[in-house]
Amino acid sequence: MSTTNSVHLHRVFKAPPERVYRAFIDPAAMVKWLPPYGFSATMHSFDARVGGGYHMSFTNFSRDKSHSFKVKYLELTPGRCIRHTDQFDDPSMPEQMQVTVLLKEVACGTDVSITQELIPQAIPVEFCYLGWQESLNQLANLVDPDIPDQ
Repeated sequence: MSTTNSVHLHRVFKAPPERVYRAFIDPAAMVKWLPPYGFSATMHSFDARVGGGYHMSFTNFSRDKSHSFKVKYLELTPGRCIRHTDQFDDPSMPEQMQVTVLLKEVACGTDVSITQELIPQAIPVEFCYLGWQESLNQLANLVDPDIPDQ
């Protein structure tokens, strides 16, 4: 059963839009920042182009239980926008979520707005908010430092 449950998040990063965008389409970066606290990630396949996407799983480190999902890219505008569908491999959650990530250059870095729509009824919306907040904290740790060449 589909639902119109959605979450809207907003965050400003010190990093420039190009660096933030790259973290959303680099598989090595994604396994570092995307899983919420207490989870590890495995990237099973990856194709960063419109019509492509990725297959990933998150594993709860303390319980060794995993869930996997597939993403299909609908729009990739470097430094500005990422739109994709997101669907769990679990047949009990057949809904296809819609995710939009908007990036905008601002004086101090990048303004990021994320909307995740059509969240399955089985997932409490507050869990999505918490997970995204944890992921975005990890994203900041990855993209905000400006480490000079050595």
